[in-house]
Amino acid sequence: MGRAELPLHAPGTKLERGYIGRSVPRPNAKRLLQGRGAYVDDLRLPRLAHVVFYRSPHAHARIKKLQFEKSLKCEGVIGIFSGKDISQYCTPWVGVLAHLKGIKSPPQHAVAIDRACWQGEAVAAVVAETRAQAEDALGLIEVQWEELPVVMDMEASLSGKEVIHKELGDNICFARAHDTGGVDEAFARADVVVEETFEFGRHTGVCLETRSILADYNAAEHSLTVYHSTQAPHMMQDIFSRHLDIPEASVRVIARDVGGSFGIKVHVYPDEMATAALSVMLRRPVKFVADRLESFATDIHAREHKVKIRLAATRAGEILAFDLDDLTAIGPYSVYPRTSGIEGNQVVNLTGGPYKHQKYRAKLNVVFTNKNVTCQYRAVGHPIAVALTEGIVDKAAAKLGMDPAEFRRRNLIADEAYPYTFPSGVKFEKLSHHKCLNLLLEKMHYQELRQEQIQLREKNIFRGIGLAAMIEVTNPSPAFYGVGGARISAQDGATLRLEPTGMVTVMCSVTEQGQGTEGIFAQIAASAVGVSLDKVRVITGDTATTPYGGGTWASRGAGIGGEAVLQSGRALRSNMLDIAAAILQLDKNELDIADDSVVHRVTQEKKLPLEELGRVAYFRPDTLPMDFQAELTVTRHYTPRQYGFTFTNGIQASLVEVDVDTGFVKLLKHWCVEDSGTVINPMLVDEQLRGGVVQGIGAALYEECLYSPEGQLLNGNMADYLVPMAAEMPDIVCAHVETPTLQSQLGAKGVGEAGTAGAPGAVMNAINDALAPLNVRVTAMPFTPERILKALAKV
Repeated sequence: MGRAELPLHAPGTKLERGYIGRSVPRPNAKRLLQGRGAYVDDLRLPRLAHVVFYRSPHAHARIKKLQFEKSLKCEGVIGIFSGKDISQYCTPWVGVLAHLKGIKSPPQHAVAIDRACWQGEAVAAVVAETRAQAEDALGLIEVQWEELPVVMDMEASLSGKEVIHKELGDNICFARAHDTGGVDEAFARADVVVEETFEFGRHTGVCLETRSILADYNAAEHSLTVYHSTQAPHMMQDIFSRHLDIPEASVRVIARDVGGSFGIKVHVYPDEMATAALSVMLRRPVKFVADRLESFATDIHAREHKVKIRLAATRAGEILAFDLDDLTAIGPYSVYPRTSGIEGNQVVNLTGGPYKHQKYRAKLNVVFTNKNVTCQYRAVGHPIAVALTEGIVDKAAAKLGMDPAEFRRRNLIADEAYPYTFPSGVKFEKLSHHKCLNLLLEKMHYQELRQEQIQLREKNIFRGIGLAAMIEVTNPSPAFYGVGGARISAQDGATLRLEPTGMVTVMCSVTEQGQGTEGIFAQIAASAVGVSLDKVRVITGDTATTPYGGGTWASRGAGIGGEAVLQSGRALRSNMLDIAAAILQLDKNELDIADDSVVHRVTQEKKLPLEELGRVAYFRPDTLPMDFQAELTVTRHYTPRQYGFTFTNGIQASLVEVDVDTGFVKLLKHWCVEDSGTVINPMLVDEQLRGGVVQGIGAALYEECLYSPEGQLLNGNMADYLVPMAAEMPDIVCAHVETPTLQSQLGAKGVGEAGTAGAPGAVMNAINDALAPLNVRVTAMPFTPERILKALAKV
């Protein structure tokens, strides 16, 4: 292990700063604040029908008989369909990837045909003129069930006593083992060995806009237009095409304003596929909007893990090795097309990530259960890996009697050690752990907080300080999905066009989910072309107008989509200068573009307004040289290739106070130092970090999908499923180190998932630091008052 022998290419042309690095409001903010946003449910089409789904009340049961007679007599009902009916129009899928060796899953249909495998799985569809009419008819459907054995516990599933899918032979969807060798020897010679078992409660993303789809099939053209609350329009275009047997060029997917996604809306959902199939069957538009109860039962869940981890260290505080055993449950199917094996695989890849140890062993088992399916959700695998790593690092520091910040300082990979290959095999281009640690300790006044903590303990006030260093996967290359056979694009494209009025239109394949993508694209385009921000208009989320690309996921919008915009903008600028040189009869090298005009490069004297350049190019090309053709529309694509991922890094800290009588945790302050490469809009980056931290705090303290032993979701509503609210959140301080990636000219890495990745581990360590004088620890998330009081033996 050690340095990776991968040459870095030069960053290319010097980056035009312009609006890059400036905090400017996003261009679409006023429209959204004035209520001009449009969710899928706001759309109305002629002959629009509505579909609702009859969902299994059982976690595992065979469908013996479906009776629709009473429902069909209800007013407004257009049709009621079984899984068998819909399967004639929509083929099943299997959620596997070739590079996850041995992964297996049974075929899954849009609507279950013979058997329901979790409470909430759709077994029939009711289509009516209105949603209310469909709901009324739904209540009259009668089903005869044969209940089957339920597998709810991960360890019971792994034992294979009851197998959910008999044809697969066991309940193991995916297993992986990784071993550098020398792990046992490292533990044998260690002065200190610490061990812990951590548990993580499954939870879900609670989006402002629930999952929504409106499919409109045109029989005359054999074409399909889908208005979809999705993160990946081109991926869905391909999937609708293949499973509904419609040519891909005849499928259009439009993702307008999307009310949040967090990874929830980047997967194939059976009810959404059924909606599209029903539109084809009925030859009319059909809409499905999940209500909040359906969302809790059917939106993907994530992060149900039970992990045993060991760490070996010397007396001097050098980490020698990590040893990991992860068991995770994913529900009855691997989710298509990204699979449910990726989260656990990421845990194996990332555990121990910030540290310079050379010995590492990991075992992973991903098992089926009769709960709702799990899959990729914001910061896939990272919160697990970070909490495991940082939790066991803190325990080792405590056993050594060493300050946790100092223990990290001794073990973090040196800032000058890159490029670097980590023991799991992943490669790091350039990280800045020590710079981030130093900045964090300075920002939070670490030593003063430690002194205050000692004084408060004398008054029986239990405050804790928790640190969590982290790495984050961003800007994934084709090595993430494409290599496994998934038709998920690792590239993104941008088309820039100068309009006759001097405006610049940007069309990009990365979608806007509320994270500010359109804002940063406008900033990059304005900077690259040389125009003011108000001259840029951005279009995203339409497969008919934007270049082909992957969409929004894995913190890739700025790093991949932004680079495509930059390269396209530079090419457009060059073409504009060609035209200006022809009009002005000057050498191109004497000219530049600034402030919406062609200017003299040296004196900055204005030579030609861009609207005049546009007028000549579009309407009077006869005045240009005979052999000259104006090109004012440019498209560029970009995908990273040199590294599998563009890793970012950072470190977080949490300050909490634990009431040992009630078990309540009060969040006093949180800090996040992040190195995401070139920062395009500091305000947006900070708010991305803060939003991510809040989501991570939710996992640490509040959010968990609770099931009964029979497989019933017990808290699938907004009254019982707790989400973080503004009143409970602390002040979140953000700071930055900038280490641009050299894989692109923009130098941007991702930032959207960093806050979520580190916050749970930081909060956990802070709670345990607060409880340290009482000699107790908590290791099962979320850290509810009940669990803290149980640890204190008070309940």
